[in-house]
Amino acid sequence: MTGRTSAAVFAAPPADPSVHRAARASALAAGLLGAVVLLVALCALSLAVGARDLPLHTVWDALRADDGSEAAHIVRHLRLPRTLLAVLVGAGLGLAGALMQALTRNPLADPGLLGVEIGAAMAVVVAISLLGITQAWVYVWFALAGSAVASVVVYLLGASGRAVNPERMVLAGAAVSAALTACVAALLLLDGQAFDKYRFWVVGSLAGRELSLLWEVGPFIASGALIAFGLGRGLNALALGEETGKALGVPAGQVRVAGALAVTLLCGGATAIAGPIGFVGLAVPHMARLVTGPDNRWVLPYSAVLAALLIVAADVLGRIVAAPTEVEVGVVMAFLGAPVFIALCRRRRIAQL
Repeated sequence: MTGRTSAAVFAAPPADPSVHRAARASALAAGLLGAVVLLVALCALSLAVGARDLPLHTVWDALRADDGSEAAHIVRHLRLPRTLLAVLVGAGLGLAGALMQALTRNPLADPGLLGVEIGAAMAVVVAISLLGITQAWVYVWFALAGSAVASVVVYLLGASGRAVNPERMVLAGAAVSAALTACVAALLLLDGQAFDKYRFWVVGSLAGRELSLLWEVGPFIASGALIAFGLGRGLNALALGEETGKALGVPAGQVRVAGALAVTLLCGGATAIAGPIGFVGLAVPHMARLVTGPDNRWVLPYSAVLAALLIVAADVLGRIVAAPTEVEVGVVMAFLGAPVFIALCRRRRIAQL
């Protein structure tokens, strides 16, 4: 037996690809679980930190039972709603951003590309200026309706026959956003009182939000999330190209329509609750891809959890840096998100879509 034959006999068998995939899936699942645990810890910190810091055992006692104390009121009626809504808003924006980038195959796409945010803003301005609505909780429904109408208009303008063209949708979104921005500016210039009320919504805030919003708007975001998580395989197929996706039996038109509906529900609900918050839907999916790679079955859940982490952390930081007052979460995200996204863009190789 020659040396070459002997080496071939005793060579290690080739690695089983299924074993490698299973190991990678286990690692990604463990990472996602770790992120969820960190999110729970941040939520506990959010309940304890503020103008008046509370020990964690006091927070736990307040959550277990309302004894009528000031600490119980702070935890149950002020901090718990904004913490839960921060998780909901962050998950919605992160999922919407990942979906938009996958649908358009554009790494700079964000939920505002469909006109969702400016549609919500336009509806809020109309509610304040023309209808005289002053209750903040009513803005939510106008914002949700406005985002839905704007998304439908962009979708109809971006459709080519029965097919949906991603490039045309991007152009339609830019055109609709520009037109609505001009309308918002005109209405606010004509009505100073409307501007005074609108500016508190447009800055992006979770302060003063009622827990009832969780049950009123939460189902919209939850429905969008369910649709989004069901699109992972279809988005992976479309990433290989239109023709390859069709050859794999993926209905590209249906995937894009479902994705646009999910973005509307996710981003519309999140914007209705907290106002427009920038950089979350743009930067977080890139952060997720650094961990998961381009597989959208993992990018989507990672984007949801990481975005929720980021929003809760920004909300806590806003209460710490300016105590006993606070900085709105939209302002904190602008300061945090811009350098993070610049750092991602300066990487030698950004994660591919």
